[in-house]
Amino acid sequence: MALAFVRTTERGLTDRLLWGFADRLQADGFRLAGVVQTNSDRPGSHHCDMDVRVLPAGPVIRINQVLGEESRGCRLNPAALEEAVALVEAALDPAPDLLIINKFGKHEAEGRGFRPLIGEALLRDIPVLLGVNPLNQAAFEVFAGDYAEELATDGAGLAAWFDTLRQQAA
Repeated sequence: MALAFVRTTERGLTDRLLWGFADRLQADGFRLAGVVQTNSDRPGSHHCDMDVRVLPAGPVIRINQVLGEESRGCRLNPAALEEAVALVEAALDPAPDLLIINKFGKHEAEGRGFRPLIGEALLRDIPVLLGVNPLNQAAFEVFAGDYAEELATDGAGLAAWFDTLRQQAA
């Protein structure tokens, strides 16, 4: 079992890093499951739209709700998140080479969202790579214990970790 995470402070960097890594692995013929996220500016708004691409080949699901310009609460659409979870769960059979989850977020910290799926993947010896933000770091540490490995926040660090896993599996 392998669990690794990246943690960045620059807005959107984790999303771009995981998206690019997923694209490289798929181009190299590896079978992936999971979600990667992209954020796009919404004209006339200080909020962005958040879309996840379900690996390996879609669909793309908008996971945010438009709550208004003055909203301060969580904009995540729980139904859209659960739709993505169900699609990723279906992609775990046959087992992929890697499960990528864009973020261990608030729902995962509370035991929902992708958290059960992450646990299932680990029980099935499917390696898991995910993003963790500072707000949910403590909950992630409770979930993962000493088991998770923090990776360098660059493509080379992710590639080195994945290459090591592949060599150990050979």
